[in-house]
Parts: sequence; structure tokens; C-alpha cells
Amino acid sequence: MTTQTSAPERPAAPSPAPDRQSGWRRLVDLVLADRVALLSVLLIIVLVYFWVMGRQGYLVAPYDVDYLASALETLVPLCLLALAEFVVIVSGRGGIDLSVGSIVSLSGMAFGAMVGLWGWPVLPALLVTLLVGAALGAVNGVLIAYLGFPALIATLATFYAFGAIALMSHDNAPISTPPIQDVHSLTQSVSLPLLGDVAPDLPLQVLTFLLPVVLLVWLVVNRSSYGRRLYAIGTNDVAARFANIPVRRTRFLAYVASGLLSGVVGVVTVAQFASARPDAGSAGTGMALPAITIAVLGGVAISGGIGRVTGVIIAALLVVWLNAGILLAFEGSDGSQFQLFALGALLVLSALLNAYSVRRGRGAG
Repeated sequence: MTTQTSAPERPAAPSPAPDRQSGWRRLVDLVLADRVALLSVLLIIVLVYFWVMGRQGYLVAPYDVDYLASALETLVPLCLLALAEFVVIVSGRGGIDLSVGSIVSLSGMAFGAMVGLWGWPVLPALLVTLLVGAALGAVNGVLIAYLGFPALIATLATFYAFGAIALMSHDNAPISTPPIQDVHSLTQSVSLPLLGDVAPDLPLQVLTFLLPVVLLVWLVVNRSSYGRRLYAIGTNDVAARFANIPVRRTRFLAYVASGLLSGVVGVVTVAQFASARPDAGSAGTGMALPAITIAVLGGVAISGGIGRVTGVIIAALLVVWLNAGILLAFEGSDGSQFQLFALGALLVLSALLNAYSVRRGRGAG
């Protein structure tokens, strides 16, 4: 009789040590997928980098709080136009508005004529200017939403048309009469109540134009039925039509809103320059391309239906304060050239991030 002996038990394999790197990978993945978090990190990096450069004497002037506050003067028109692009891009079907710069010029000339030539009070002229901007945006809305023109072609055509009208409106000359020069007081720097000794002075247009408009756009997009319809048609307008959503009217109103915001910028630029200039929104590279860059960088998917107001605001701050630091890093005109390079690099970065977000299935916002 043979005795069977059991094989000796093998010692249990030690449990694998937790992968410490997996936590970092999840954190990086989260930051890359959440555009607001990523932009916040990039903004902090830019601020710290230029602050250190200034402390070490590599900048032509200090990169301090007062300088950053003064740079917010540039933030107002760029951020408002980025919000205009945000609304039309979210509406889908290749939504884009290349005419915002020309609308700024034409509505600004209308404001300049009413105040500087016809002697209107500022408030009625401002309200009529907003109506002018909305009417110009409605032209784009009719062409795109009701007549079926591609947004790129329609707004490129109106970019040329509105710009030509602005140039012809006053024989290609600015309006710089004393009443217009007095409007410059709308953009003067002011100290914040109760914080005048500790906080830097802020450009007045940040308080009177930017913050109210940002709040209004956020409420409309996130807390109204129109905002829900806007995201719905941008995601899938065929499904939205089956859900009895008025697709054409919703998209039409998006371009009206873009024109309205451009009209606000028209008033702001007149106040900043103390002059109504017929090329205010189209000089140089124009205002449309930086605004589109900021919107896309802020997480607005070019295919539509995805985007957040918060991302656009932080992206605008990033672009403005990055440009402000570049100006201090170079002497002469070299700074403006590197600003254009940085803008192109940011556009490429935003496209890559949007593609990454889509692959991860989490959207671009």
C-alpha cells in the first residue's frame, strides 16, 4: 500500500505594492480632461514664471499686481468677443462669426456719430448702438439659420461688407470731437470701495461692462431654457428638431447675441481710444481671430454643443496676462511679434486638448 503525501503548500505571493504613479496619472488625466482646471494651472504657471523673471531683472518693468490690473483693459474687448464666439460655436453646424471685428467698427462709428456729431446723450446712444450690433448679427443669423449659408462664408462676406460700410460712413476718418473724448471717462481706472489702499486700481469697464455681461451670459446659457436649447441643437440639431426645438430660431438668436456683444465692444473701444475709429475692430490681425482662439482654448468644441463660460473667462485671462508678460520680456516691436507666435501656439494647444478630450469621451469642457 502506497501512502500519498500532499504536496507542500506554496507560500502566498506577496500582494503587489500600490502603484504610486497611478495616482499621479489619474491626477494628470483629470487635469487634462477638465479644461477649467488645466487653464487654472497654466495661468498660475504663467504668473509665477513672469514674476520670477521680473524679480531677477529679466523684464523691462515689474510684473506686479498693478501691471496685471492695468492689463485688464485689454481683457474687456477680447473676453466679450470670445463670449460672442462661444455662443455661435456652441450652436453647432460649423458655427463661427468672422464678422465680429467689423461689427465692432461699424457699431462704434454709429455710437461716435450719435454722441460726437449729433449730440446725443451717452445712455440713449449706447442703447441704440446695442440695437445696431444686434441688427448686424441678425443679418448673419438670417443668412446662416434661414437661408442655409455656411457660417464661414456668410460671416466672411459680412466681415467685408460691414467693414466697408464703417470705412465709408465718415470718409475713412475717425470721429474725435470733444463729446467723444469725454466718453473716455468710462474707462478710467478706479479704486475699489473699502479696498482702495490694498487693492490695485481697476479699469472701470471691468466693473461696468465686463462683469455684468459675463453674469448675464452665464445666466442665459446655464439657467434658461434658451441655453438648454442652444446646447441641444449644437449637439445634434436633427434630434433637437424631433424634440420640437425651434432649431432655426435658436441658431438665429445666437448670431443676434454675437452681434449684440460686438456692439458692446464697439462702445468700449470708442471709450478706450477716445475716438470712434472705422478700423477699430479690423486693424492688424483684427479682433475675430484672437476671440476664436480664446473660445477654443477655453474648451469650446468647434463641432458645437460643448463649452463653458468659466473656461472662456480663464482662457481670456491667460492670453491677456501672457501677452502682458511677453511685452515686458522684449524691447521694441519684438514683443508684438512674439505675441502672435504665442497666440498661434495656444490655438494649436487648444486643438490638441480638444482632440484629447473627445478621444477620452469627456467632451472639451
